[in-house]
Amino acid sequence: MGEFSLDPFVVAVIVGMGIVTYATKAGGLWLLSRIDVSNRIESGLEMLPGAIIIAILGPELTSGGPAEWGAATIVLVAMWRTENVLFALLSGVAAVLLFRNIV
Repeated sequence: MGEFSLDPFVVAVIVGMGIVTYATKAGGLWLLSRIDVSNRIESGLEMLPGAIIIAILGPELTSGGPAEWGAATIVLVAMWRTENVLFALLSGVAAVLLFRNIV
């Protein structure tokens, strides 16, 4: 097998991103535990993960073909039936891979 080597700069960047991500999450949780959050803000925060997913996947769907639209339909049905975001996303990934191989 080939030799595997890691570039120290790449490792440092990955570790740095991990630290910043953790600090952001921990800082946000700490801050939210110190202030009173209104029902309106709490509702907005609950909707945020779905909005982020749509923002990431929306452009792909608009430029996609039948495979992407079929997978999006499966995601919508899976989410409607199970109300499980992770299951819906995994079923969408599996569906788009399957549909791309068929189409």
